[in-house]
Amino acid sequence: MNEKSVRGDRGRIEIAPAECKGCGLCIQACPLKCIGLSSGINAQGYHPAVYHGHGCSGCGVCFYICPEPGAIVVYREAGIAANGSPSVHADLSGSRK
Repeated sequence: MNEKSVRGDRGRIEIAPAECKGCGLCIQACPLKCIGLSSGINAQGYHPAVYHGHGCSGCGVCFYICPEPGAIVVYREAGIAANGSPSVHADLSGSRK
């Protein structure tokens, strides 16, 4: 059993298919390779990036490399809530300065 499966994911991402142009920069930049291209197409005719649903550390590299503002939102685990479940907060949002 590897260390990643023991610890669990420390983050997750949401990708807005309508905003993604399928350039693949996030896929190339992701150190944990938890992003791929969809087999389907969006309304603009692009194959948008999709999160595989596991393996994210919440590092935000995909967010910073993406040329489309608002296409990727990164969430990082904040810790354990009082009820014992992991609490997650938005670490990065679609608005950039």
